[in-house]
Amino acid sequence: MRDPYPQNRAFVVMTVFMVTFYLTANVMAVKLIDVGGVTLFDAGTVVFPITYMLGDVFTEMWGFRTTRRVIWLTFACQALFTLFAWVGVLLPAPPETAEAAEAYGRVFSFVPRIMAASLTAFLAGELVNAWTFERIKHRTHGRRLWVRTIGSSLFGFAIDTSLFVLIAFAGTVPRSDIVSMIVIQIGVKMAIEAFASTPMAYALIRYIRKKV
Repeated sequence: MRDPYPQNRAFVVMTVFMVTFYLTANVMAVKLIDVGGVTLFDAGTVVFPITYMLGDVFTEMWGFRTTRRVIWLTFACQALFTLFAWVGVLLPAPPETAEAAEAYGRVFSFVPRIMAASLTAFLAGELVNAWTFERIKHRTHGRRLWVRTIGSSLFGFAIDTSLFVLIAFAGTVPRSDIVSMIVIQIGVKMAIEAFASTPMAYALIRYIRKKV
């Protein structure tokens, strides 16, 4: 039987993936990766560019206003996750699970600061990314998708990364590492955007248009 609402189904699936990848990136962000002793960046950097790619697809297919609603929904889901993860830290644990409770606490006690940084950076970066994407689309008359995916991501990543690193890690790592983290993360995210996320955006947009 043919799906009577293929566009609605595609929208729901995309929204679920948006929330999932964002939550995953934030939990992964607790772990820092040492890049050959040169700089540090959080593990969430590997996953986070996918959320921008999905934001680009939303804006391309459904426009900025709809994308803005999805961004706010994702924000709300992350806020709820942060709240209940913190509640889990406060709840008492039996003595026989003390080791597991300590490990949970080590991860999720740090999460509120990560989440505060991420929520602020996510809203600013994603909204700028979606707005810029739509402006570039208008200027290019809907041509050259790669120009708007990469161009909008550059602005979004610059704002998002700067805010996230400053809020999440200021005072915990040296200032020189803060600067290098921002520069390296923007570079890594842009590389992922250019060589992985943009081709994925082309494929997803083509698939959705074919199905709907």
